[in-house]
Amino acid sequence: MKIALMDSGIGLLPTAAAVRRLRPDAALVLSSDPDSMPWGPRTPEDITVHALAVAKAAAAHHPDALIVACNTASVHALPALRAELEPHIPVIATVPAIKPAAASGRPVAIWATPATTGSPYQRGLIRDFAGGVTVTEVPCPGLADAVQHGDEQGIDAAVAAAAALTPNDVRAVVLGCTHYELVAERIRAAVQQQDRPPVVLHGSAEAVAAQALRRIGARPAPAATPDHGLTVLLSGRDSPLPRQALGYAEGRLLDVVSTVR
Repeated sequence: MKIALMDSGIGLLPTAAAVRRLRPDAALVLSSDPDSMPWGPRTPEDITVHALAVAKAAAAHHPDALIVACNTASVHALPALRAELEPHIPVIATVPAIKPAAASGRPVAIWATPATTGSPYQRGLIRDFAGGVTVTEVPCPGLADAVQHGDEQGIDAAVAAAAALTPNDVRAVVLGCTHYELVAERIRAAVQQQDRPPVVLHGSAEAVAAQALRRIGARPAPAATPDHGLTVLLSGRDSPLPRQALGYAEGRLLDVVSTVR
């Protein structure tokens, strides 16, 4: 079994690690586009062009499924990706975890890139899954880029700015960009410093990984014999896992249990 994941950068790590935990025997293909990131400031048309290039590079390795581990690409390029690859390769999108976050009926904040914040796609999810719940959309300019480059000061500044825009009555924060899951604990600490009751963070990695397995008819098997297969593509080039990835627990997990090939 082989699962491919795509993103502009290392935001695919949380979902890749989730797949690895669910199926240690799955070979992974990680396809990203560091030469052209960030994707967020680009036009939808430009995002689609770059997303298709990254997806095609992954598809050349004949995966059983492709996970679009990127909220921006899921928002703007999903129809084009599915038209290009399906039905031969199932394409699984990343959807912000708005539905579970709103289930309690208490106020919710959605942290996302400026490109996703306020988009018709996100507003549609709020309408469909958070009716009657107070939802605050919080743009986080610069946070994904700081996470990508391991810029500690940049991460702290962007997280603090987003926390300041998050209302005090919020009880759940949706991490609406896959990069943000890499610094979830720092986000949790920032919002808890606002004299709030406990705030629950909602990421998408685990649910998306499980959905990918369901799409190909595979069940979780954490005790399966590890395959240790990992292919890394950086803007289409075969590469080792990038240095920035090793600054996060998810990247170190993949590096420890996998060999690049």
